[in-house]
Amino acid sequence: MGRKWNNIKEKKASKDANTSRVYAKFGVEIYVAAKKGEPDPESNRVLKVVLERAKTYNVPKAIIDRALEKAKGSGDENYVELRYEGFGPNGSMIIVDALTNNVNRTAPEVRSAFNKNGGNMGVSGSVSYMFDPTAVFGVEGKTSEEVMDLLLEADVDVRDILEEEDAVIVYAEPDQFHAVQEAFKAAGVTEFTVSELTMLAQNFVTLPGDAEAQFEKLIDALEDLEDVQQVYHNVEFEE
Repeated sequence: MGRKWNNIKEKKASKDANTSRVYAKFGVEIYVAAKKGEPDPESNRVLKVVLERAKTYNVPKAIIDRALEKAKGSGDENYVELRYEGFGPNGSMIIVDALTNNVNRTAPEVRSAFNKNGGNMGVSGSVSYMFDPTAVFGVEGKTSEEVMDLLLEADVDVRDILEEEDAVIVYAEPDQFHAVQEAFKAAGVTEFTVSELTMLAQNFVTLPGDAEAQFEKLIDALEDLEDVQQVYHNVEFEE
């Protein structure tokens, strides 16, 4: 995996930092997660994951509280989870996850973003088989050996522990998200640079200059869509 996660995270963060668009998307995701169960993260594990992710993106408390209050109150919007798969320049692979209250709007918008930016949508399963659902955590101030020791002591299984730049990145099965989180917190680690449930590509590719620029335009177009929550891909950007 090498530096793959930080490469993805840094590129995303440079664009997403402190933008109202990201906050609005989290507002929807928090509302939907809270409506699925109790609006209490201690009894709603899906909500707990979303709130942990929101912390790493510095989502304001006011937005989180507003979404939770809406879920507790009269909010009756119905959202549907959708997944689209497709290809970018040079056969690069993309997965698009959406939450929408208008399914007739979302697919045409996603298809248009692909078509206008050098990509094309595929059928369900056309690229997802090349990605693995993965829990990813990042912590600073510890070595990989220290992280390994605290996870072993907590009897938590993980796929890999890697030092990537200034952070230690832990890759685990999705169902281990809470176990990893609790192991860190028991060891006094409460702040994460990364706390995600993601789709991680099994193999990454690099693109030549023009193709990379076009790919970035495609990703930007997809992420700018109101209904799109997450975009996953298998491109490693050149530094």
